[in-house]
Amino acid sequence: MTAIPTRRVALLLGVVAVLAVALEGVWGLAAGLGAVVLGLTIADAVAVAGRRIDVERSAVPTVVRGVGVPFEAKISADGQGSIRLRQPVPPELSVVPSDSVGDLEGELVGSHRGVHVLPRTAIRASGPLGLASRDLYRGVPTQVVVMPDLPRARRTAEARARGRMGETGKIRSRLGIGTEFESIRDYSPDDDVRLINWTATARTARPMSNQYRVDENRDLVCLVDAGRLMAAPLGSATRLDIALDALAALAVAAEAAGDRVGVVAFGATILKYLAPRRRGAEAVVRAVFDLEPTEVDSDYELAFGAVGSIKRALIVLFTDLMDEAASSSLIDALPMLTSRHAVMAVSCADAELRSVAYGEPARLEDALRQAAAVDLLESTERSIELARRRGSSVVEAAPDGLGAAAVDGYLRLKRRALV
Repeated sequence: MTAIPTRRVALLLGVVAVLAVALEGVWGLAAGLGAVVLGLTIADAVAVAGRRIDVERSAVPTVVRGVGVPFEAKISADGQGSIRLRQPVPPELSVVPSDSVGDLEGELVGSHRGVHVLPRTAIRASGPLGLASRDLYRGVPTQVVVMPDLPRARRTAEARARGRMGETGKIRSRLGIGTEFESIRDYSPDDDVRLINWTATARTARPMSNQYRVDENRDLVCLVDAGRLMAAPLGSATRLDIALDALAALAVAAEAAGDRVGVVAFGATILKYLAPRRRGAEAVVRAVFDLEPTEVDSDYELAFGAVGSIKRALIVLFTDLMDEAASSSLIDALPMLTSRHAVMAVSCADAELRSVAYGEPARLEDALRQAAAVDLLESTERSIELARRRGSSVVEAAPDGLGAAAVDGYLRLKRRALV
């Protein structure tokens, strides 16, 4: 791009014009000063146009949604004059700070899953006198892959299963009410009454429980609703974003427990299908990391029919149970799953909605909003109750705790030998 005058030139010419008006009879001097300013501007433009300027950007790895990574753009240039960098970003990415005078050092954050393009770096180079500048772009557009938070999912799964770790440090979540006797241990208040060993209790004069080993290598199928309701925002994320983070935590926990993991994502059609497999957590996350909500309602009968005929498994449905009317087709289709499989529905609670419902209204407008929030929460409770009557367990939690709640629900079903 050709160099152009900066605002400094306009300021200098303005000063010359003011002097010419204030001091009558010095028009010739003013014209001479103006010519000098224009001459210096041309010389500055020639100088900046001849400068060699390159920018080297740091390699951008696969990033985790919401977790920043270091980002640098370093200038390599000859000649004199200031150089300002600006890094344009799409709405799904952010760089803080996004511009600087000289080298740019900041943090790149992906706010939405998927593959996004980081554009070339914009440069504004000024001449030695600051009278002319030139805008140009350097580098090549780079693809940035934003994934659900798999590292956090692994930490969550570890934390939820830490109480059942053996001496080797491996998770022993396969222990529970099963068919293979494992050992006799002290009774725990959380134990099912069926676990109590009355003979050992009488002999030791303290409560004792049997511990059984649940059959290994069960199937866990994650059903991900990607219909229009999952596009609803919760803070800076959508319901689908939060559901996929929770799915990652659940998949990791199931992998650690020795179960096979698969995923089916659906809207009006089947969008993704990955059959259950051993050590499948990462494959499941990669299969759905770029999933986007559709603009139509989901076809639950189609999705449930796709997994209804497989051998018995735990089906975990990530969906939205907030709207009773919108959830009616889901509730009606649930028996297709619960008649054959153990089913757990996972839905995200809206903390902001609860704060409105239970807050103190200060104005009439606040009271109306509170009434609407209470009505919506009651609708959600009815949807949850209907899902439970159809044979599904239901997990509902705030966005930050949804992954941990889903893992707890899964381990609870494992202990009860329902999967």
